[in-house]
Amino acid sequence: MSYLTSTRPGTASTDVRTGFGIPGFAHPLLAPTEWHRLTRPGAPLHWVVLNVADGPGVQPDPHCLAAAGRLRNAGVRVLGHLDTAYGLRTFGEVISDAHRFLDWYQVDGFLLDRCPADPAALPEVRRTVATLRVIHDDAHIVLGHGTHPYPEYAEHGDQLVTFSGTWSDYRWSQVAEWTADHPPERFCHFVHGVPRPHLDEALRVARWQGAATIYFTDHTPAHHTDPWEPLPGYWDDIVSRIGTGVSE
Repeated sequence: MSYLTSTRPGTASTDVRTGFGIPGFAHPLLAPTEWHRLTRPGAPLHWVVLNVADGPGVQPDPHCLAAAGRLRNAGVRVLGHLDTAYGLRTFGEVISDAHRFLDWYQVDGFLLDRCPADPAALPEVRRTVATLRVIHDDAHIVLGHGTHPYPEYAEHGDQLVTFSGTWSDYRWSQVAEWTADHPPERFCHFVHGVPRPHLDEALRVARWQGAATIYFTDHTPAHHTDPWEPLPGYWDDIVSRIGTGVSE
């Protein structure tokens, strides 16, 4: 498994320090500023998810290809978005999407979004992950549960998203005891609706709970269809808190 410490040509080396996992901005035509700012020096990016059209789309998209290429040229790991629909999508559908992401966008790995978390679904997720590692032997694989899954899932994903939700839930959340058996670089937290005055508190929660990859935003589903699609209003602020600053 690659975790965050593996490197390969064209991919940034990262360590256990807190950094960003970008769940997926809007299409580059709709969010050109967001995609451009990710290539600026200073932001500690662990990876960025490319979601063309709820997956890779039906044909190569030149705008997404260019955006992914700029990130990879800047040393940023790009992951293809694979929706498992909590196990409702078939194995063949998910792997077909993965092949298109590899063929068209040369992604470095995958985010299995809406990944099941229960023991019954583990064999199918294990089969999917094993196949992804066959078609891309150095793939970085993130299991997007959004909650603490059955512990054995940690044996198969390089990283697990163990929280995805609102700030009001996150600030009072509890970490599963079994996560203490793994280092912080194994876990990711996505939190929306985080007010700027609470950024330090949110970062403390991530550290206490042992999550090295984070994405906090002030946007909420009430303001946008998907709170992850726009750049947080305090992007420069949060970058300066955990990175080396953003050049304007």
